[in-house]
Amino acid sequence: MAKGLGIETSRVRIWSSLLSVLVAAAIISFTGVIGFVGLVAPHIARLVIGGDHRYLIPYSALFGAILLLSADTIGRSLLSPAVIPVGIVVSYLGVPLFIQLILTRRKEYFQ
Repeated sequence: MAKGLGIETSRVRIWSSLLSVLVAAAIISFTGVIGFVGLVAPHIARLVIGGDHRYLIPYSALFGAILLLSADTIGRSLLSPAVIPVGIVVSYLGVPLFIQLILTRRKEYFQ
C-alpha cells in the first residue's frame, strides 16, 4: 500500500533499520554492556520457545537471569585470580547471535 502511495519502501526500511541500530547503540552506551542482556535474552527465548508472547515474556526474564548468572560464573572462574567483566562474556554470546539473526532474517527485511 505504501508503494502505491509513492513511498520508497526500501529507502524507509534502510533508514529505519539504521536509526534503530543507532538508538540501541546509544542506549547500551549509557546503560552499560549489562544492558545488552536485555537485548539478547528475548532473542534467545524466541529461538527456544517460539513467538507466543504468553510464554515469551516470562521466559525472556528467565533466560536473562540464567545468561547473567552463567556469564558471571564463567567470568569469575575462567581466569581464576582475575575476574573477566560480565559484559565481555555476554558480548561473546550476543554479538554472534545478532550477526546470525541479521544474516538469516535479511531476506525477510530487505525484499
